Amino acid sequence: MSKYVKDLLAKNIGNRLDGVEDCVLANVVGLDANKTTVLRKRLREKNIGLLVIKNSLARRATEGTSLAPAFEGLNGNAAVMWGAEDFVSLVKEVAELDRDDEFEQFKARGGVMDGEQLSSERVLEISRWPNRAEQLSLLVGQILGPGSQLSAQIKGPGGKLASQIKEIVEKGE
Repeated sequence: MSKYVKDLLAKNIGNRLDGVEDCVLANVVGLDANKTTVLRKRLREKNIGLLVIKNSLARRATEGTSLAPAFEGLNGNAAVMWGAEDFVSLVKEVAELDRDDEFEQFKARGGVMDGEQLSSERVLEISRWPNRAEQLSLLVGQILGPGSQLSAQIKGPGGKLASQIKEIVEKGE
């Protein structure tokens, strides 16, 4: 392949990955066409992009970007995945696919988060973190917990007093 063609391909890949700050790499070598189609459909339903590229082209396309560390030291082809609601949701889906018996050949290879290279073990570790929705629900619970406890403490004695007054009024009639 000529240098001109490589530059065109690298530019095209760079345009497709423009705006992507975090990604996960996986090995999809060995999946047949039917399983690949099922995999791509499953990822597309969760707004996850998948691009299988040679590492040398990926290095050329991501040079100078936050994705560049992901391709350092990797050999062969890699499936680059990005998107989802947030990075943790993406990693959770990759970890689920890694454990899925339907896609035995699919293995997480690493990635990049906030410009830092991730190993495959680190990717699986991040999959245990709470995603954005879980973090928001924890935060809401922490905010509402003291308020509901305070309102119960205020309402409790007032309710008791109201029931005593009602009882006195009923006896007086």
